[in-house]
Amino acid sequence: MAGSSPSPSSAGGSKGSPRIPARRRVRLAAALAVAGGLAGAAAATPSFAAYGNDDGAAAERHDAAFTSPFTGLPAQRNPVLAVKIDNHKDARPQTALEDADIVGVEKVEGGLGRVFAVYSSHYPETLGPVRSAREYNVEQMRMFQRPALAYSGARAAVVEKIKKSPLYGVSHDDHPDAYERGGDNEPPHNLYGHPDKILEKAPKASKADDIGFRFGAEPSGGTPTDEETVDYGSARTTFNWSAKEGRWLVSFDGDPAKGTSGKRLGGKTVIIQKTEMPPDSSGKTPYIETVGSGEATVLRDGKAFTTKWERESATSDTTYTLSNGKRMPFDRGQVWLVYQER
Repeated sequence: MAGSSPSPSSAGGSKGSPRIPARRRVRLAAALAVAGGLAGAAAATPSFAAYGNDDGAAAERHDAAFTSPFTGLPAQRNPVLAVKIDNHKDARPQTALEDADIVGVEKVEGGLGRVFAVYSSHYPETLGPVRSAREYNVEQMRMFQRPALAYSGARAAVVEKIKKSPLYGVSHDDHPDAYERGGDNEPPHNLYGHPDKILEKAPKASKADDIGFRFGAEPSGGTPTDEETVDYGSARTTFNWSAKEGRWLVSFDGDPAKGTSGKRLGGKTVIIQKTEMPPDSSGKTPYIETVGSGEATVLRDGKAFTTKWERESATSDTTYTLSNGKRMPFDRGQVWLVYQER
C-alpha cells in the first residue's frame, strides 16, 4: 500500500486515517471473538478485580468481572501491547491514542517528545504513526513483564538489546506485514500498525497485571490546578482541567491534541514523574531512568497532588505514595504518564 492515499478507516471515520483492508477487519474480529471466548471461559476462575484499594492492600481474588489494573475499569484481561508513537508536528493527528489504557510522553534527542501507548482492555483496528524505539524502553517496558513492543527502526545496539530482552519486539523491519503506509502524512510519519497482526508475532505476551497503580476516591488535600505544562525545549505538553468533561485535556506545542477520529485527547489522571535523564550509550538520546525514586505530581479532579514514586527494579511495580504514607488513588479511566527531567 506504499504510495497510496487510503480513504478513512471504518474505525476512525476521519480524514487521515489509513484504510483497513476488509480481510484484516475480519481477522481482528475473529481475534477479538477468540479473546472474548477465552475471557468467558475464565469467568468461572478467580481473577484480580480489586485494583484500587486506597491503602495499597493486595488485590482480592474473587469471581467478579476483571478490572483493568491500568485504568481501574471493567475489561477483558488481554495481552499487553506497547507501541512507540510519533509525536512530531508532521505526524499529527495520531490514530487511536484515545483507545489506549495508558499514554506516555517521553523526551528524546533535540528536546523533542515522543509518545508510547499501552493497549490491553481493547485494541483498535489500526494505530500510529509508529516510530522508533530507544534504549531506555527495554527497562521501562519490563514493568509489564513480557509485553509486545511495536516499533519502527532503532539503532543497531538498541535492536540487539530488545532482541536479547524478554520483550516481544515486533518491528516494522522484521515484520512488515503487520504494518502499512497510509494517511495524509509524508514518510516517515505515515506508518500504521495493526494490533491483530502485531500480536500474532507475540503469542505468549504477558496479560494485564498489577503495575502499581491504585484507583479510588479523591484523597484529601491537593492544590487546585487548572493547567500544568512539561517543556522539553523543543516540545511542550500541556494539560488543562475541564470540569465539564471531568478530565485533563491535552495540547501539544500549544495546539489542542486530537485523534484522526476527531476526538480530543485527554486523561482522567496525569502523572508527571520527575527523574534523571543522562545520555544513553549513543551520547545523544536521553536515557529516562524509570528505576529508582523521586517526586511525582499527580493530577486528578482539578487538583495537583505531590507524591513520591518508587520502583526497585525493572520487573517491579512503580508505586506513588502521598506524604501520609498512603498510596495515591487515581481516577478511573485513561492515565497519562509524562516524564520530566529533574
